[in-house]
Amino acid sequence: MPARFKMSKRGVGELLRSDMVEAEMLRRANIIKGVAESIAPVGGPGDPHPGQYKASFHVTSHKRGGRRRDRAVATVWNSAYYARWVEYGTEKVPAHHVLLRAAIAGGRG
Repeated sequence: MPARFKMSKRGVGELLRSDMVEAEMLRRANIIKGVAESIAPVGGPGDPHPGQYKASFHVTSHKRGGRRRDRAVATVWNSAYYARWVEYGTEKVPAHHVLLRAAIAGGRG
Protein backbone atom coordinates (compact mmCIF):
# COMPACT_ATOMS: atom_id res chain seq x y z
CA MET A 1 0.00 0.00 0.00
CA PRO A 2 1.49 3.40 -0.97
CA ALA A 3 2.12 5.95 1.74
CA ARG A 4 -0.30 8.83 1.97
CA PHE A 5 0.43 12.39 2.88
CA LYS A 6 -1.97 15.22 3.53
CA MET A 7 -0.31 18.59 3.94
CA SER A 8 -1.51 20.89 6.66
CA LYS A 9 -0.99 24.56 5.78
CA ARG A 10 -1.18 25.43 9.45
CA GLY A 11 1.43 22.78 10.27
CA VAL A 12 3.78 24.04 7.56
CA GLY A 13 3.34 27.58 8.91
CA GLU A 14 4.19 26.41 12.41
CA LEU A 15 7.25 24.61 11.07
CA LEU A 16 8.47 27.70 9.19
CA ARG A 17 8.18 29.75 12.42
CA SER A 18 9.65 27.07 14.68
CA ASP A 19 12.69 27.40 16.91
CA MET A 20 14.27 24.57 14.91
CA VAL A 21 14.04 26.43 11.59
CA GLU A 22 15.19 29.71 13.17
CA ALA A 23 18.20 27.90 14.67
CA GLU A 24 19.11 26.48 11.25
CA MET A 25 18.79 29.89 9.59
CA LEU A 26 20.98 31.37 12.35
CA ARG A 27 23.56 28.59 11.92
CA ARG A 28 23.79 29.23 8.18
CA ALA A 29 23.95 33.01 8.69
CA ASN A 30 26.86 32.61 11.10
CA ILE A 31 28.72 30.49 8.53
CA ILE A 32 28.14 33.21 5.93
CA LYS A 33 29.32 35.86 8.40
CA GLY A 34 32.52 33.88 9.04
CA VAL A 35 33.23 33.55 5.33
CA ALA A 36 32.52 37.26 4.79
CA GLU A 37 34.92 38.21 7.57
CA SER A 38 37.61 35.96 6.12
CA ILE A 39 37.41 37.48 2.61
CA ALA A 40 36.67 41.10 3.58
CA PRO A 41 39.19 43.68 2.32
CA VAL A 42 41.10 45.42 5.09
CA GLY A 43 42.78 48.35 3.37
CA GLY A 44 46.36 49.43 3.10
CA PRO A 45 48.51 51.75 5.17
CA GLY A 46 46.68 54.83 3.85
CA ASP A 47 43.26 53.55 4.93
CA PRO A 48 41.89 55.78 7.74
CA HIS A 49 39.77 52.87 9.10
CA PRO A 50 41.73 49.66 8.47
CA GLY A 51 39.71 46.61 9.50
CA GLN A 52 36.51 48.53 10.25
CA TYR A 53 34.54 46.89 7.43
CA LYS A 54 35.79 43.44 8.39
CA ALA A 55 34.78 43.99 12.04
CA SER A 56 31.31 45.36 11.17
CA PHE A 57 29.46 42.17 10.14
CA HIS A 58 26.41 41.22 12.22
CA VAL A 59 23.76 38.49 12.27
CA THR A 60 20.15 38.94 13.35
CA SER A 61 17.23 36.53 13.34
CA HIS A 62 13.51 36.58 14.04
CA LYS A 63 10.37 34.60 13.29
CA ARG A 64 8.42 37.19 11.32
CA GLY A 65 10.35 37.33 8.08
CA GLY A 66 9.61 36.70 4.47
CA ARG A 67 7.20 38.47 2.18
CA ARG A 68 4.20 37.46 4.29
CA ARG A 69 5.98 37.80 7.64
CA ASP A 70 5.29 34.12 8.28
CA ARG A 71 8.68 32.43 8.59
CA ALA A 72 11.92 32.38 10.53
CA VAL A 73 14.76 34.29 8.90
CA ALA A 74 18.34 35.27 9.65
CA THR A 75 20.14 38.20 8.09
CA VAL A 76 23.85 38.93 7.68
CA TRP A 77 24.65 42.62 7.32
CA ASN A 78 27.48 45.11 7.67
CA SER A 79 27.13 48.31 9.68
CA ALA A 80 30.08 50.21 8.14
CA TYR A 81 28.68 53.31 6.44
CA TYR A 82 30.59 52.49 3.26
CA ALA A 83 29.59 48.79 3.10
CA ARG A 84 27.44 49.25 -0.01
CA TRP A 85 30.41 50.74 -1.89
CA VAL A 86 32.62 47.78 -0.92
CA GLU A 87 29.92 45.36 -2.06
CA TYR A 88 28.83 47.07 -5.28
CA GLY A 89 31.83 49.28 -6.10
CA THR A 90 31.99 52.83 -7.43
CA GLU A 91 33.38 54.42 -10.57
CA LYS A 92 36.83 54.41 -8.90
CA VAL A 93 36.67 51.28 -6.74
CA PRO A 94 35.86 47.81 -8.10
CA ALA A 95 33.03 45.83 -6.52
CA HIS A 96 34.21 43.20 -4.04
CA HIS A 97 30.86 41.38 -3.66
CA VAL A 98 31.89 40.17 -0.21
CA LEU A 99 28.41 39.19 1.00
CA LEU A 100 27.45 37.69 -2.34
CA ARG A 101 30.55 35.51 -2.44
CA ALA A 102 30.14 34.58 1.24
CA ALA A 103 26.50 33.60 0.71
CA ILE A 104 27.43 31.43 -2.28
CA ALA A 105 30.26 29.72 -0.36
CA GLY A 106 28.63 29.60 3.07
CA GLY A 107 25.17 28.65 1.94
CA ARG A 108 26.40 25.16 1.15
CA GLY A 109 27.37 24.45 4.77
